Amino acid sequence: MAGPGLLSRPHMSGIDQALAELKDEFELLGDWEERYRYVIELGRDLAPLSDAERTDAQKVRGCASQVWLVTEPQPSGALVFRGDSDAHIVRGLIAILLRLYSGRAPGEILAFDARQAFEALGLTGALSSQRSNGLASMVARIRRDAELALAA
Repeated sequence: MAGPGLLSRPHMSGIDQALAELKDEFELLGDWEERYRYVIELGRDLAPLSDAERTDAQKVRGCASQVWLVTEPQPSGALVFRGDSDAHIVRGLIAILLRLYSGRAPGEILAFDARQAFEALGLTGALSSQRSNGLASMVARIRRDAELALAA
């Protein structure tokens, strides 16, 4: 859902461009209830993980819901992330994280300020403290995997 304003952002990195697109999408929605439904809708489009991928090694600690993240290093050095959850809203939050982080270089992932991004999207104040903590745990896991990839 790229708006005309996106054409004036050629200097942005891929992750900043993805954030700008998400922000444009969220701004089209009215109140938080509409945004909440949109987040759930984003989660419906996620491809589910297989049972074999839903292991303890893939599980994200610190989330109230069951959350799994799979990290797939690419030959280019980029990291592709896939994820799933047993909660609809969390699946939507995962979808947002994947749009921001998946397919990016580890350095770009580590340079990105996720807290500022979630504030820009209006997610910070709208999520319960439990959901916010879970989101922070997912970001921490993505960042940890990016750090490991850089160190390899």
